Amino acid sequence: MYKIMIVEDDPKISELLQSYIQKYGDEGIVVKDFQRVLEQFQETEPHVVLLDINLPSFDGYYWCRQIRTVSTCPIIFISARNGEMDQVRAIENGADDYITKPFHYEVVMAKIRSQLRRVYGDYAVKMSERTVDRDGLVLYPERMELHLKGRMVPLTRKETVLVETLLERCPRVVSREMILDKLWDDYTYVDDNTLSVNITRIRKKLTELGIEEALETVRGVGYRLNKTWEAQERT
Repeated sequence: MYKIMIVEDDPKISELLQSYIQKYGDEGIVVKDFQRVLEQFQETEPHVVLLDINLPSFDGYYWCRQIRTVSTCPIIFISARNGEMDQVRAIENGADDYITKPFHYEVVMAKIRSQLRRVYGDYAVKMSERTVDRDGLVLYPERMELHLKGRMVPLTRKETVLVETLLERCPRVVSREMILDKLWDDYTYVDDNTLSVNITRIRKKLTELGIEEALETVRGVGYRLNKTWEAQERT
């Protein structure tokens, strides 16, 4: 069963789309809080997103860009706007397809099935899972998991980004500015305490793997991940 997320502020259209999706044996997830589209996307992890352009507060282009920061999930725009530039703008913001209203629901379902085949089915490109490995400490970014010697700790999305940045530059120092830029689009109003909380969480996760004092604070510069797990393994 696939999960299809419906971001449409017309309740009649969203309910009909949900009905057709369920008719095909899949799950239709209707978004009702248009302030939390990205959060609901991350909570539900859908396989395809149906996204309208005209939405309360932020438009579909904005939410498409936000989703693209965390996922390559297929996004299909459904909109009453039928201009060429609207379709071009949708594609440039990360959309995979564009359907104009009014539409036949069977056409929408055919487009959804096409995207599912392309990304998850017979037409999908078979790729090996990406990992970041530093001497046995292995990060699985897509799973958001950190592994060492048969042990595993789960990570949040921000923790995953932070660990990946530290591992990629290990044992070099990672500047505070680089970390802030990786974790937040606009960190002007992010205070030092917020970053310290995230660093503390990473230290706790490393401790759960049996790694002590690996994440070092370099005063006035940033943070460095030392490969102390090698020495601890030898002892």
